[in-house]
Amino acid sequence: MKKIVLLLLLLVTARPYILADNTRQTDDRDYWCKLLYKIAEPVLRPMSEGKLQKEMLVEVSPMWDGRDIRVTYMEAFGRLMAGLAPWISLPDDETTEGKQRKQLREWALKSYTHAVDPKSPDYLLWRKEGQPLVDAAFIAESFLRSYEQLWLPLDQTTKERYITEFKLLRRVDPPYSNWLLFSATIECFLMKAEAEADIYRISSALRKIEEWYVGDGWYSDGPHFAFDYYNSYVIQPMYLECLEVVAGKKQIAKQEQYKIALKRMQKYVQILERFISPEGTFPAFGRSIPYRLGVFQPLALLAWREQLPKELSNGQVRSALTATMKRMFSREGNFNQKGYLTIGFVGSQPNISDSYTNNGSLYLTSFVFLPLGLPANHPFWTDPPEEWTQKKAWNGQDFSKDHAIRE
Repeated sequence: MKKIVLLLLLLVTARPYILADNTRQTDDRDYWCKLLYKIAEPVLRPMSEGKLQKEMLVEVSPMWDGRDIRVTYMEAFGRLMAGLAPWISLPDDETTEGKQRKQLREWALKSYTHAVDPKSPDYLLWRKEGQPLVDAAFIAESFLRSYEQLWLPLDQTTKERYITEFKLLRRVDPPYSNWLLFSATIECFLMKAEAEADIYRISSALRKIEEWYVGDGWYSDGPHFAFDYYNSYVIQPMYLECLEVVAGKKQIAKQEQYKIALKRMQKYVQILERFISPEGTFPAFGRSIPYRLGVFQPLALLAWREQLPKELSNGQVRSALTATMKRMFSREGNFNQKGYLTIGFVGSQPNISDSYTNNGSLYLTSFVFLPLGLPANHPFWTDPPEEWTQKKAWNGQDFSKDHAIRE
């Protein structure tokens, strides 16, 4: 009898801790979903009605370089969709999250149509300036990331318009930098869609990025190395995703190159994770720092693709990224009075912008949300929270050693 009573007491006392732990993990996903919805809604709701260019409160750098300000809308839409695509591609359900996803997906599909309809007030700036090459690539990337859910449902006229606009962007001669990958990403999408891709634009970009590898998980952005986050914003993800498309065409050499690129990215994301301090901050350096949490795109991408290196657990990556989100977005000033992102790193800091920065550029921060493409019952969301590397190190706990990779 005493044993039974003791067992009942243990069950009663243990249950609240179990519930609290599960609630805490569920709260992480709830927080991510609410924040991404807050970021996405002001862009997609009006654009689905052809009213984004009428309603968006635009902000440009104090050092604005004078390009057509309408590039802002394409930047906001393209970058948002590249980060949002995996989440809104999950199956519908009757949860609050499921209803949000469904609404965003419906808005997104309508917005895709407006973006290429010359008669729509929200027809984007495809045919002027060089900047559209960049954000067309992010739109193409969103299609690559959610081909069946976001590309296939589009009507035939809209598909033909995208293919036309993508091909017309061959007018842009990309600078000798990460821009080569924008051309390659668009052509890789055309390849996947069986729409007469320019193979040379793909192969020449992939060869150049390989030549620019400088070691230990880092690529140079052009012939000269710059210590910034462009490995995160563009180079690592687009290089890997382009290689994946080409490797899927049964090219053995590209399949091996893909494996090497993945190994390098796995090393790079270990570095990114170690950048996150015990307090949830990370170093602000290099150009384009107002892209905020876009810094962690490779870490988020490999989490979503279930390709994290063995040194990083789901629990620690989720906990680390959640800590950075809360540290950054708990501060006032990240959104203007109409709900659009402001230029800054934490809050409104327009003077840290570059001459090409507008508040459409900032939607690259949505890339950190890629793991929302994993269902709520995935271990990324259900595994217990864990302290991340710097938190373990500064608390005097054991943590994994770091070492250079060998190829």
